[in-house]
Amino acid sequence: PLRVRYGGTRRIELAMVETDASGHQRHSTRNFDVKIPPGTTDGSVIRLSAQGGAGSGGAKAGDLLLRVRIAPDDRFAIDGHNLKTVVPVTPSEAVLGARVDVPLPEGQATVTIPPGSQSGQRLRLRGKGLPQRGGEAGDLLVELRIVVPKELSPEERDLYEQLAKKSNFHPRSS
Repeated sequence: PLRVRYGGTRRIELAMVETDASGHQRHSTRNFDVKIPPGTTDGSVIRLSAQGGAGSGGAKAGDLLLRVRIAPDDRFAIDGHNLKTVVPVTPSEAVLGARVDVPLPEGQATVTIPPGSQSGQRLRLRGKGLPQRGGEAGDLLVELRIVVPKELSPEERDLYEQLAKKSNFHPRSS
């Protein structure tokens, strides 16, 4: 997402096979510096005019069409111009609310987790996704995932047991 966010130039090497009128094949390699405009999405096609194979019967070269594939990023899933990420939060952060850091394509942002947040709830950071060709950017969708500790200290266990005894919250009652 970082490279796609601002566009840029990417050098590609293309192995080409051309067949002449007598049926002989000629193998060659060509390098291209391809301009990738901001807002390019996975599956987009970039056209390089007159850079394809020569036409038959002496016709001029055709266009070379390149399909863009965006490399995966462990932090984000891409949905059009929106980015999706999952942020783990503790039970206390979900219940009481908190301010937590979330990744951005460049750096991070601090977001406010509202009190009473649920696992799977989404927060939207407008304009923090991938740019669109008109200049506006998509959004970053932050999914909250409540995680619990696998191991507790004796004091933590005692506090959770006290909370369980005092709490009137019953998530499976209707």
